[in-house]
Amino acid sequence: MAIQVGDKAPDFELKDNHGATVRLSDFRGEKNVVLLFYPFAFTGVCTGELCALRDELPKFVNDDVQLLAVSNDSIHTLRVFAEQEGLEYPLLSDFWPHGNTSRAYGVFDEDKGCAVRGTFIIDKEGVVRWTVVNGLPDARDLNEYVKALDTL
Repeated sequence: MAIQVGDKAPDFELKDNHGATVRLSDFRGEKNVVLLFYPFAFTGVCTGELCALRDELPKFVNDDVQLLAVSNDSIHTLRVFAEQEGLEYPLLSDFWPHGNTSRAYGVFDEDKGCAVRGTFIIDKEGVVRWTVVNGLPDARDLNEYVKALDTL
């Protein structure tokens, strides 16, 4: 079961598509975080969702908000994916230990070996303030993220 609104967001330490270490706690007290889990790079729905975020990036990466996108791909795959699609926000690798962060958030599909589409908006104190979890084939509505961020 995915973590719920009001829960303390589990901290994590993952490598981004450039090999840099990113921790959720790095943003505590500084920025709200849109934490987006997606199954795999280079797939149709995932590419569409991440490019839609790219096209509206100032709403999701600014002085008050940081977007972090997490998949179970390797950092090497994520680097090529980001370059190909022009994604200029961190793509984090939950590759090894495989799916540990996805499991901590309750969005890892054990049968498929990847994260489902889970999004968590986490406030500056590290508390989950909004969440949505969709199945693998179901894209999310980024306008809902904007509405949720407006309430913080």
